[in-house]
Amino acid sequence: MTDEKPEEHSTPEGEAGQAEQSEMTGATEPERDSQSGEQGEESEPVGEATDLEAELEAARDAALRAQADAINVQRRAEQEIERARKFALERFCGDLLSVVDNLERALESSVDEQGNVALTEGIELTRKGFMDVLGRYGVESVDPMGEPFDPETAQAMSMVEQPDVEPNSVVSVMQKGYTLNGRLLRPAMVMVSKAPSGD
Repeated sequence: MTDEKPEEHSTPEGEAGQAEQSEMTGATEPERDSQSGEQGEESEPVGEATDLEAELEAARDAALRAQADAINVQRRAEQEIERARKFALERFCGDLLSVVDNLERALESSVDEQGNVALTEGIELTRKGFMDVLGRYGVESVDPMGEPFDPETAQAMSMVEQPDVEPNSVVSVMQKGYTLNGRLLRPAMVMVSKAPSGD
């Protein structure tokens, strides 16, 4: 006896049914794969977008800082140029002050002699013209006569007792001081009053 299995004959209809079924099964599997892939791809762009936004924000911040730094550098440079322009004449003006001092001494000595009225007037006009020119460049005299002593603008040469004057007041100016655009060029040389000592 032979055990024979009945042969399964493949019919064109059966093969077509199997093919359709495998196509449907195959079609659903890639769909599942593509759906799960899409979800992974969707989370990747969201992460990338977040990273790009963070980078963009950092770049904006860096650009704003760079712009602020550039503005600050420009402002400092302008201030330095202005300061240099204002005080470029400081040394030159300081040297000219000795000429002014000599003119003032000449005036003081010529006043004592009555015969030199024309000379005195000439020296005074020269001194005045000289001071006008210095004034145009920001040079101003510091004459603290009668004012309280200020060590920022004056240098005390000595102290003298003067009962009729408030202590620590300037009673005599030996040499005027000068400023250039508000900066002290030379302090005034002064004598300062002190309180009388007890008898």
